[in-house]
Amino acid sequence: MMILEELESVIITDTTRELVRPYVETKERKLVCNTMKRRSDTCQMTGDIRIHGNSSTIFVSTSDTINSSWTIKPYARKGDKGAMQNITSFTIQTIQEQAETMPKCTKTHNVPAVVFSIGGYSGNHFHAFSDTIMPLYTASRKFNREVRFLVADKKPLWASKFQEILDKLSKYEVIDIDHENEVHCFPSMILGLEKDDKKELNTDSIHNFRNFLRSSYSLERSTAIKLTNGSTRKPRLLIVSRKRTRTFTNVKDVVTTARAMGFEVIVTEMSANLKQTSRLVNSCDVMMGVHGAGLTNIVFMPENGVFIQVVPLGNMEWMAKTFYGEPAKGMGLSYLEYKVSKEESTLTDQYPLNHSVFDDPYSIQRQGWEAYRSTYMDKQDVKLDVVRFKETLTKALELLR
Repeated sequence: MMILEELESVIITDTTRELVRPYVETKERKLVCNTMKRRSDTCQMTGDIRIHGNSSTIFVSTSDTINSSWTIKPYARKGDKGAMQNITSFTIQTIQEQAETMPKCTKTHNVPAVVFSIGGYSGNHFHAFSDTIMPLYTASRKFNREVRFLVADKKPLWASKFQEILDKLSKYEVIDIDHENEVHCFPSMILGLEKDDKKELNTDSIHNFRNFLRSSYSLERSTAIKLTNGSTRKPRLLIVSRKRTRTFTNVKDVVTTARAMGFEVIVTEMSANLKQTSRLVNSCDVMMGVHGAGLTNIVFMPENGVFIQVVPLGNMEWMAKTFYGEPAKGMGLSYLEYKVSKEESTLTDQYPLNHSVFDDPYSIQRQGWEAYRSTYMDKQDVKLDVVRFKETLTKALELLR
């Protein structure tokens, strides 16, 4: 942890450009960088903060006679080489005040800035929420939309996908900082988003975050159906289907069974259109699907709803629990886990029953992530034993009572 702190009061009026109003700094000058976290490096700065996007450099004015510099990659997947290799690095340079090397402001803002990357795994729906959206909510919600987002490694489709959330967090247009040749000046700045070292799909207040999502997407339901004797309304079951990998090969049988038990059933893939997806998921009382990124949409479920995760072969229990099981419980959902048997996996069509794929999944893991993903994530589909699975659906009904 590095801390540089000064107490000063100054008002800067940039004379290089006509401004609507002066740039007012806070009284305190501070630079605090935390590089001790396992998942993320972050810096918080107040005072005279200037950023030149094209060179990925942030300049911090200080009365210290010794200039220093630090480099931060503002993406919360530190330690993951695959995720971090193409993330833009930002250099923070402390410059002695009044020094000629301090670049002049060409654009001045009177609100804080948050600088973060949407590179890495941001194209994956789970990682988009867990690594970026939820940490961004935690970092920026306190500003009540009076904050500027400076985005590195920008992907237009990502920004448009989450536009409703970004608009709810900031009233200003996102700045694509990589392509900015201007020197933007701010009274304070957060570089990087802080993520919990052990938890996924998590914020300090998941209840408030889910309320925020309901507001962002105008979702109607805060709680799931409460079944009582004589109830005429059927509980709604959403079956998350997948076309390419980890598909349900007998989804029609599952639908028939569920309907016979009294469910209204919807089968669909998860759309990237979050307006549609959020409203669909919010309208359902029970959601089920095979382990995968589409299950991230449990964030839109009403409280007291039931989430059923179907866990394929391959010792996926840790991933299932960490990525979706524990987060679901924190969201106020009831969580049921259905572990696929050897007979329910289509891997039996590809390997002999005495193969290490079944008997020793760790031997596949030791070959590396690509070998594991290819075998268990990409080549495996699921044919549910509807008689056995009926027990899980019965538990879901009991939980709604």
